[in-house]
Amino acid sequence: MSDPVLEIRGLRVDYGLGDQAVRAVRDVDLTLHRGEVLGLAGESGSGKSTLAYGLTRLLPPPGVVSGGQVLHHRVDGPPVDVLTLTPAQLRAYRWAETSIVFQGAMNSLNPVHKVSTQLHDVIRAHEPDSTRAGRRARARDLLRLVGISADRLDSYPHQLSGGMRQRVMIAMALALEPQVVIMDEPTTALDVVMQRQILGQLAELRRKLGFAVLFITHDLSLLVEFSDRIAIMYGGRIVEEAPAAQLYGRALHPYTDGLLHSFPALHGPRRELTGIPGSPPDLRAMPTGCAFHPRCPRAFAPCVGELPPLGPPADDDPRRAVACWLHPAGAAAPGRPTPTDHP
Repeated sequence: MSDPVLEIRGLRVDYGLGDQAVRAVRDVDLTLHRGEVLGLAGESGSGKSTLAYGLTRLLPPPGVVSGGQVLHHRVDGPPVDVLTLTPAQLRAYRWAETSIVFQGAMNSLNPVHKVSTQLHDVIRAHEPDSTRAGRRARARDLLRLVGISADRLDSYPHQLSGGMRQRVMIAMALALEPQVVIMDEPTTALDVVMQRQILGQLAELRRKLGFAVLFITHDLSLLVEFSDRIAIMYGGRIVEEAPAAQLYGRALHPYTDGLLHSFPALHGPRRELTGIPGSPPDLRAMPTGCAFHPRCPRAFAPCVGELPPLGPPADDDPRRAVACWLHPAGAAAPGRPTPTDHP
């Protein structure tokens, strides 16, 4: 595994203040390595987008980061905690070192400005000494990079197809050659053929430019093929993390297994789709113990009262981690349940 480029340590994000605050992200630890694609999956309401906006400090009110660190490891120099940057430092950091392709990206372009104007603005904000001719040449190169003809540079967003607008947003995210690109469900509004084209283009760009990707989606089938590693989020916590092939071949957490059986396989024999009964937990009244236990078909007594820690399960690959009493992290501590306690 390569060096880390982004380390999230104990991140907590709340909506509201005081006794009425709702904790949407709960002590999340996650590491993104240079050049890798880390997929983040989970149902709507699991905290995926809140995590992305929290680590980039883009949370709209009443969202607030209430604890933790977000360490960005620069190529030259010591790591910097994004949560401690001043407004001026934060403005310089965004897009230049970490960029984001927002959820609903096709509607993120300003409809009354040409594509060229919007690409120029990104470059001019971070490189005020650049010339107009230089910015236009860079904008042409960016469009070509994402597979759009340079003659569409002066088009308005409504003159582009949905896939082309998506590619423009990716070009904008890559304009300043950041080390990290966060993609928050960027292909949700596209058909499956266009999804495949966009993801293939992104994979090629990643190989060419070497940036790391945090890819957020509720569609685990996309991540299995596209990601190097996958983290599963539920109730504001990471409940499982593993290399993509391992997670697809043998999910340890029952929630991950439920997600994998919620979409049809593209290859191989047919299999029954089971889905997951019930609904995600109410963040204002979280269940005790494991948040998934009210919906879990394999829940047993310890799941109700004790929160399982996230860590490498005993006698398994140290590259994977799970928060489940069916696979306790490491050797079970005295008084803790073990897999043999399952009825």
